[in-house]
Amino acid sequence: MRRVLAVVVTCALFLRATPAQAIATEALLDTLQHSAFDYFWNEANPANGLVKDRNTAQSVCSIASTGFGLSAVCIGVDHGWITRAAGRARVLTTLQTFYNGPQSSAASGTIGYQGLFYHWLDMNTARRTWDSELSTIDTALLFAGILDARQYFDTADPGDVQIRFLADTLYRRVNWNFTRNLGAGIFMGWKPGTGFLNFGRWIGYNEAMILYVLAIGSPTKPIPAAQWNTWTSGYRWNSWYGQSYVEFAPLFGHQYSHAWIDFRTIQDAYMRNRGITYSENSRRASLAQHAYCVANPAGWVGYADSLWGITASDDPSGYLAHGAPPAQSENGTLAPTAALSSIVFTPEVSIPFAHKLWNTYRTQGWGPYGFTDAFNLSQDWWGSAVLGIDQGPILLMIENHRTQAVWNRFMQNADIQRGLTLAGFTAVTTSVAGGGPTGIRLALGSASPSHGATQLRYRLDAPGRARLEVFDVAGRLVELLAEGDHAAGEHTVTFRGEGFPAGLYLARLEAAGQIRTQRIVRLH
Repeated sequence: MRRVLAVVVTCALFLRATPAQAIATEALLDTLQHSAFDYFWNEANPANGLVKDRNTAQSVCSIASTGFGLSAVCIGVDHGWITRAAGRARVLTTLQTFYNGPQSSAASGTIGYQGLFYHWLDMNTARRTWDSELSTIDTALLFAGILDARQYFDTADPGDVQIRFLADTLYRRVNWNFTRNLGAGIFMGWKPGTGFLNFGRWIGYNEAMILYVLAIGSPTKPIPAAQWNTWTSGYRWNSWYGQSYVEFAPLFGHQYSHAWIDFRTIQDAYMRNRGITYSENSRRASLAQHAYCVANPAGWVGYADSLWGITASDDPSGYLAHGAPPAQSENGTLAPTAALSSIVFTPEVSIPFAHKLWNTYRTQGWGPYGFTDAFNLSQDWWGSAVLGIDQGPILLMIENHRTQAVWNRFMQNADIQRGLTLAGFTAVTTSVAGGGPTGIRLALGSASPSHGATQLRYRLDAPGRARLEVFDVAGRLVELLAEGDHAAGEHTVTFRGEGFPAGLYLARLEAAGQIRTQRIVRLH
């Protein structure tokens, strides 16, 4: 496992905690990731690479879970859970399945049509099952994993070369314009015989941002770039619990696209007008939901500062797109993936949730693949299943929180960059709502653990408001180091930590709709 245990130069800072607590947090995050990875490795058919929708005996393949699974392989290799050779072989098998699977408009015996793929596939035959639709969003999530694996396997090894060929070929043969049916906006699905009938269009904020980026960025059969404006035309800007943002009640809509695309320092026209980024939007949505759970207007059992997280999930009666705020199918059901997958936006409330779940409810909700999908304390119900589309965001988002590895490689893909550019994304260059610099940096004054006071240097590329805080590993605020209007340029503050125990701490700089963190190790 590639880890820097003292000071991680990218973004990190160590705060008030005992050594045991510091180890516990890193160990807990690693355990959550490893167990999620095991789902994708063990619940796949090694003969074709397809990943189950859920860990039940008769589960079909979800192509979205398979997309998350391809990125999971890359993370697994980095952590040393599998060898690069084993990971390469699994990715090759998966890509060959989709490359060789028959495509046509026939109702059976096919894997897809027009380069897209059916939502549900038989785990053994890799053919359409459950009368499923040709799913545009699930195809997009599959391609996110395919392109991520393409970026990861980047050597001259013949297997790596073949992976890149298959990934490029699969992506380039998709007829994205077909998904519009000559109209405005991408349809959600298509079926043999009935076509696009009974399917709506992806217009308005949800998980489909990555679908539009892929469709606009295609080098062969793209949709017009102006379709991004069609997508944003359905946005609903609202204010909930002290946060103003583009709303979408279930948190997965604020997470899926962000698992691969790093929106922290780029804006489209809509977000430029609002003065924030999509990353900041997701942070606000996560904080609003956390505040909703703390307020607990419906009086559900268990909702608290360290117990929150509402999204689409199983519940005592089935599966629903739970969400809040505004309350949507909200019935007291909490889903671990909701809070855990927001860790890149809100570590200060996501990490305490992880500890609470582990320390208090591990005996009820933990299994070989991590925490099960959902639980409802009001009804004393604990789900038994694990879902790939929930374990995937947990694995990828924790990795982005710890190393930014998925973001770093995915954002280097030329087709993704083309899609973002054509959709109007540019680097953040103007102040955000409430003031703030255009770009921010945060670093330790030295690259070694500290026995005493620690200097923190941060740079603002433009004048504006900034806030620098220090948290312990449980997400509790330890000290506010700076807040208010700042001049552009370098700033230095000292974290003395007098009376604080040795251990790991996290500094968090917020400005210009962006967040930078830095870990600090404080020695005895």
